[in-house]
Amino acid sequence: MKKWLIPLIIVAVIVFAVYKMAVGFYNTSVELEENSKTAWSNVESAYQRRADLIPNLVSTVKGYAAHEKETLEGVIKARSEATKTTIDPTNLTPEKMAAFQKAQEGLSGALSRLLVTVERYPELKANQNFLELQSQLEGTENRINVERNRFNKVVNLYNKHLKKFPNNILNNFIGNFKEMARFQSEAGSDVAPKVEF
Repeated sequence: MKKWLIPLIIVAVIVFAVYKMAVGFYNTSVELEENSKTAWSNVESAYQRRADLIPNLVSTVKGYAAHEKETLEGVIKARSEATKTTIDPTNLTPEKMAAFQKAQEGLSGALSRLLVTVERYPELKANQNFLELQSQLEGTENRINVERNRFNKVVNLYNKHLKKFPNNILNNFIGNFKEMARFQSEAGSDVAPKVEF
C-alpha cells in the first residue's frame, strides 16, 4: 500500500466519524425539540379545555346567583385574557412563559372566587349540571398539572441533550438549537395556603 494512502484513509475515517456524529446530533435535537413542542401543545390543549368549560359553569351559576354579577364578569374577563395569551412553541422564552403563566393565574384566581361564591347557594351546589361541571373542571386542573409535568420532562431531555459534550460544541457550530424554558410554579406557591374556618 502506498504511504500517501494511509493518511488519506485516516482523514476520510475522521471526516466520516465527525459527519455521523453531527448528523446524529442534529437528528436527535430535531426529534427532542419536536417532542417538546408537542408537549407544549398538550399543555395549551389542557388549558383550552378549562377555558371551554368556563362559559358553561358561569351560565349555570348565573341562573342561581344573578346578583353576583361582578364575580361572573371577573371570570369571563380572566378567561378572555387567558385565551388571548399564547406562545409560539418555536420561541419558548422564560419571559413568554411568565406572561402565559400570569394570564392563567388570573383565571385560576377568578375561578377560585367563583367557587367561593357558589358556597353561598346550597341549591346550586346540589344542581347536577353544576356538580358535573365542577367535577370536569377539577379533572381538567389535574390534567393541566400532568401535562405541565410532562412538558418539563421532555424539555429537560432536550436541554440536557444540547448541553452534553460534544453536543454543546456541535450546537455552537451549527447554532440551530436554543435551550427551552420550563414551566415554573407561581411565586409563593411553595408556601401552603392558610385555611381558617
